[in-house]
Amino acid sequence: MTCSGCQKKISEKLNSLENINAEIDLENQSAMITSNKEINLNELNKSLQEIGNYKLEDPNKSENTFIKPQDRVSPSSVYYCPMECEGEKVYFKQGERCPVCNMFLVPIEEKLAKDPNLKPTFSKNNLPENFKSHLGEYYCPMFCEGEKIYEDKVDCPICHMHLEEITVDLLKNSESNSSHSDHEAPKVTDEMAGKYYCPMFCEGDKTYNSNVGCPVCGMDLVKYPDKNGDSEDEDETFKILKRKFITSLVFTIPVFILSMGRMMIDFPFSHQIQSYIEFTLTLPVLFYSGWFVMKRGFISFKTWNLNMFSLIALGVSAAFIFSIVALIFPDFVPHEIRGHGHESPLYFEAVCVIITLVILGQLMEALAHRKTGNAIKELMNLSPDEANLMIDGEEKRVPLSEIKIGDLLKVKPGEKIPVDGKITDGNSIVNESMITGEPIPVEKNIDDKVTSGTINGNQVFVMKAEKVGDETLLSKIIKMVNDASRSRAPIQKLTDKVAKVFVPTVILVAVITFIIWQIFGPEGKKSLFAFVNAVAVLIVACPCALGLATPMSLMVGIGKGAKNGILIKNADALEQMNKVNVLITDKTGTLTEGKPSVEHIETLNNEPNLILKLAYSLNQNSEHPLSNAVIKKAKDENISAEKVSQFENISGKGVKGIINGKTVYLGNENLLSSNEIQIPENLKQKAIEIQSKAHTISYIAQENEVLGLISFTDKIKESSKKAVQLLLNDGIEVIMMTGDNENTAKAVADALGIKHFKANCLPKDKLNEVKKLQQQGKIVAMTGDGINDSPALAQSNIGVAMGTGTDVAIESAEITLLKGDLLGVAKAKILSEKLLKNIKENLFFAFVYNVLGIPIAAGLLYPFFGILLSPMIAAAAMSFSSLSVILNSLRLNSVDMNVK
Repeated sequence: MTCSGCQKKISEKLNSLENINAEIDLENQSAMITSNKEINLNELNKSLQEIGNYKLEDPNKSENTFIKPQDRVSPSSVYYCPMECEGEKVYFKQGERCPVCNMFLVPIEEKLAKDPNLKPTFSKNNLPENFKSHLGEYYCPMFCEGEKIYEDKVDCPICHMHLEEITVDLLKNSESNSSHSDHEAPKVTDEMAGKYYCPMFCEGDKTYNSNVGCPVCGMDLVKYPDKNGDSEDEDETFKILKRKFITSLVFTIPVFILSMGRMMIDFPFSHQIQSYIEFTLTLPVLFYSGWFVMKRGFISFKTWNLNMFSLIALGVSAAFIFSIVALIFPDFVPHEIRGHGHESPLYFEAVCVIITLVILGQLMEALAHRKTGNAIKELMNLSPDEANLMIDGEEKRVPLSEIKIGDLLKVKPGEKIPVDGKITDGNSIVNESMITGEPIPVEKNIDDKVTSGTINGNQVFVMKAEKVGDETLLSKIIKMVNDASRSRAPIQKLTDKVAKVFVPTVILVAVITFIIWQIFGPEGKKSLFAFVNAVAVLIVACPCALGLATPMSLMVGIGKGAKNGILIKNADALEQMNKVNVLITDKTGTLTEGKPSVEHIETLNNEPNLILKLAYSLNQNSEHPLSNAVIKKAKDENISAEKVSQFENISGKGVKGIINGKTVYLGNENLLSSNEIQIPENLKQKAIEIQSKAHTISYIAQENEVLGLISFTDKIKESSKKAVQLLLNDGIEVIMMTGDNENTAKAVADALGIKHFKANCLPKDKLNEVKKLQQQGKIVAMTGDGINDSPALAQSNIGVAMGTGTDVAIESAEITLLKGDLLGVAKAKILSEKLLKNIKENLFFAFVYNVLGIPIAAGLLYPFFGILLSPMIAAAAMSFSSLSVILNSLRLNSVDMNVK
């Protein structure tokens, strides 16, 4: 099932059957069927086939099937235990744990991807060619026997799964999935690296050697990154467009002054010289700066995939050709359309202004594309270039590329961990916030796993490399961000949709104009008037402000957003923001402050200041992750520190030292028990109560007496509850996904009124949840602040990063909230609604004057008033449309973005 429509159809069909009562669960893709008679699954499936390609499978029949390794394939529904606790046993339920070791089961694709001998030839999305001739017959969805076809609907003799029928819909889906959709980019091969592709995949996997623009939709092509993940093309494209825009602007300004100024200024040279100056200045604008625009327009006519560039190329070509003819053969132009001094009309300024404004719009889009690869670069910088390799007890500094699985590496304090592995000697505190998003560093001991890119704390340890190169978690995150960034296709611009109708209409009007003038025009001048007026229609139909309509609104909207702490990268994000119906949010740093703070001091002797004073004194010398929280609390309370002697940091337990001649302990229960200090039962019960609220606690004792405890928590931001309620009231489903534990996640969710949450989430879990919701037709926004959020931020329809978070998250997102406040999401939605409305109004103003001018250009007024289109009328139409667009865009500054 893919939507609620499927759910409804299945429910109605099954419940219409005699003795059947069915409850259909869309989210879990399951059906609970009850009956007072024996249930025949085959009969039910026959009924379902009548309404679509639906089938019920008995989970008990296909569960825990043994499959030989050589027969394995990679359906998304097959899972295995990575520890292989039960040998070759596979499972068919997502999200379950291994019954032996309790680890989460893993999709079998991951294992198959590592072993070329196990890779499947076929999948459900890539059926064998011979299946087309076997409609109505059956095949095994696991392809256990390759292309083998079965005549009867029995179970597979190898894996015992139900065979599936080869239907027309199945073959159609296979064919459509073999090419790429708007949401799925092809895998980058060595041959593709460095080449260009259309982000809309108009011609499937077709690549281009340079950015010539898509021959179908006219959009800028995007460069595949090289094998290192680099794609410098965004910078290069931006630089080229910037250079072309500046060149175009430099030549357009004098052309515009010469053309429009001659109505008010008496230039010290003749009109003919002025015309040749305009012509000369127009050449670099058209043939250097704007030629790529013209080329895309010509290609769109060749393929008849009309878009904004079609309209621009049509109008600019008509204006330029007509102006050259009028310049060289002035007597060719009828006197009815000459200027006030009987000069021949020239439209060089229209050519220059239109091209310059279009390049401005392209430049702004390139600015957004320019940041596409920055997140990848930021992630790659997390991994060190070198590592300390241990060879026969000797330390050697080597490039990371030389590290192999099984090598022993020494990691020193403050260094980044080079690869994934486990500690074999020593212990330390590791800052994993860039991967997990959680602010409190984690204590690591022998046999504990460590991850590449995370930062070692205060101790030296030796680790064994277990995953290197592309296999490390950091490399996989880089790949996920890269794939997600490429897979999200831009929204087709509204101007393109208008152009598909407007361009043929204008051409038709021009043809009709030519025919009518050829029949009814003045004797002896029929062909001349027919040509001139048909061209005039093409000229005036090209809206000068079309290239300005979206960029102008965007520039004002971006400025308005910035004033309210919202940084916006492109218009696509804001257009989609208005349609969002699901918000996935990280916890740490997004809903919470992202750093531990002292929440509560529990004392047995009613002296909280004494406890804080002693803890402050010890923590001045401590590198423990919670020390900064204690120090900040003490300074806020204006408490001074005592002198500490014989300070000792006890790894995994806490710290101790002598203050005023007495030994003071600060740490966990193990620290006290190892020093034979008993914790009072009432304090223990209080500790259990506090820990149930997902707080971290540290006991403090002096000599053999426990004084009390300090609890720490990552505080919920004051604005989070209001923001969540506003979003829920607006019909947006809020889902919290965090790498933190279940208790902490539940405590935060309950406090904020969030009904749906998931704990212990890895970056891949967040990414897969976004994909799952998108497959259900949801428009998903994702908010986060850490590197662990970046794949999901890149995959989501709108990624919203906290400005207080990492650079990688910010680069992966389309919207950044500078204040790190979730209320910014609600504000962004308001701005989205207003901006989209403003852009549509601008497009109206961009077209309306030109549409009104078309009848005049066609000669509608000539029979009554003897008036044809003059340069004055054309100039007025262009000026009014541009002025209207500018003034309307500026209205965005008055939008009230206060959320109530």
